[in-house]
Amino acid sequence: MSTETAPLARGVPWHLWLVAAIAILWNGYGGYDYVMSQLQGAAYYRRLGMTEAQIAFTAGYPVWMDAVWAVGVWSAVAGSVLLLLRSRWALSAFVLSLVGFLASSAYALATPGGAAVISPVMSLVIAGGCLFFIWYAWAMSRAGVLR
Repeated sequence: MSTETAPLARGVPWHLWLVAAIAILWNGYGGYDYVMSQLQGAAYYRRLGMTEAQIAFTAGYPVWMDAVWAVGVWSAVAGSVLLLLRSRWALSAFVLSLVGFLASSAYALATPGGAAVISPVMSLVIAGGCLFFIWYAWAMSRAGVLR
């Protein structure tokens, strides 16, 4: 009879919980923003301080663009929850979120007048967030923390 014990499970680093909580808050706000924009539209945008040109641009999204936006937002929310649950699928969800963001940005830049109404600073912040969460999920997958 062997007296060997099973290998110890890898410990969960404290920063996983911190990053997952930040991801849930950050991407949860994105989900809230999406829902409010769908339910209240222009009234919600006005409360955010958007200009009439920004509201008109956003209200003019074709259905497929709303779908792209939804995929980007909700896959980020899913990635955040999956990160909290230590699932390796968090990485795929965050990558899908980046694809949705890039498609949304490409649409805005390719649409006449779109570049004039989008915030380049906010776009960079969102892109940075997407890239950070992808990198973090990748690093935690490689470290064996995500299963």
